[in-house]
Amino acid sequence: MPILLDCATICGSNPRAISGLGRQIMMKRIFLAAIVASFAAGSALAQETCESKAVGKDGKPLAGAAKTSFLKKCKEDACAPKAVGSDGKPLVGAAKNSFMKKCETSA
Repeated sequence: MPILLDCATICGSNPRAISGLGRQIMMKRIFLAAIVASFAAGSALAQETCESKAVGKDGKPLAGAAKTSFLKKCKEDACAPKAVGSDGKPLVGAAKNSFMKKCETSA
């Protein structure tokens, strides 16, 4: 134990950071951060937008009125479950219309 205290006094740092235990802890933290970052990136890449879903049965991208109609319905379907008030009840009337308009333009 006196060796660690002497090293801490001389080096001016934490003895755990100098020992092998400190390195193991640091490596575990770096590894955990890398795992969390990879999950976050994976879920961000997995999200599909309405634009990317606008594809016909033949696999070709939709165009014109079909695309416009599809995008409108897709955005409505994406925003409808989010139209909930602060009390947890679904929005109705003007509040719902305002929310849906704002949500659809941002989506």
